Parts: sequence; structure tokens; C-alpha cells
Amino acid sequence: MPSFDTVCEADMVNVKNGVENSAKEIGTRFDFKGTAAAIEIKDKEITVIGDADFQLDQVLDVLRGKLTKQKVDVRFLDVGDLQKMGGDKVKRVIKVRNGIETELAKKMQRIIKDSKMKVQAAIQDNKLRITGAKRDDLQAAMALLRKEITDIPLEFNNFRD
Repeated sequence: MPSFDTVCEADMVNVKNGVENSAKEIGTRFDFKGTAAAIEIKDKEITVIGDADFQLDQVLDVLRGKLTKQKVDVRFLDVGDLQKMGGDKVKRVIKVRNGIETELAKKMQRIIKDSKMKVQAAIQDNKLRITGAKRDDLQAAMALLRKEITDIPLEFNNFRD
């Protein structure tokens, strides 16, 4: 029976390269000289540090530009709230999404079920496996999910006939 997996996985090598390129640009830009502007990555969390909220927005713009050049979709970034540090410094923690959360997977499963297509959707760990009798039905399910789910980048892999 044909099937495929719906996943949401960022290429962490390209994310790391984008963060490192952003750090280089921040270090050389004139408007960041003598400020606390910095960016660093640990596992799947990017920490952005700056003197003010405005400066954090500038650093985030640099990061988004560098990630786009590395062909990483910026919808993978889950930007956290502004946090005060010691002195005048502020920071933001940005999580890199990997995997589909259970709530979103249930929503996607409901979309598939309500469409009355002849496919089944099953949640497995942090991915959604869709199976059906015909390849055309699976391709229609892919198109439906791309149309309905726009807040995260979806990838379809492990296509089996």
C-alpha cells in the first residue's frame, strides 16, 4: 500500500552555517561596533543578545537573511519573548523547530479526514504517515496539506509504492 511521511525538519548544518555567517557580519558591521550585539547557537536553540529591542530586531533581520541564503525556511524559527539580562542588555531565545507537534499533527489528521479522501493519516512520533490505495490520492493529500498548513514548512519524504 503506497504511503509517505509528512515531516518538519530543518537542515541543522545549514542553520549553523547561517548563524555563524550572521555572527561574522555582526562582528564587522559599523552599527554594531562597541555594542553587546551577539548571536550564538547551542543544539537547537539560537540566542540573540543586544543592547535594546531595536538592536535585537536588526540582528534577527541579519539572521533571517543569512538563513535564506543558506536555503533554510525562516518558518522553522520559533522566536521567543524578550528577556532582560543584567544591565541594559536584552536577549531572545529562538528555537529551531524539528518535528510536528502533537496538536498540529491532530489538526492535519482532521483536515485529511474531513476531506473525504480515500487515505488514512496516522501520527508516529513527530511525523504524520499517510497511506492510501492510489498514488493520485496521496498526491492530492500532499496538495491539500500544503494549501491548508502555511505556518510551518512541510516536507514529504519516504514515499513508498
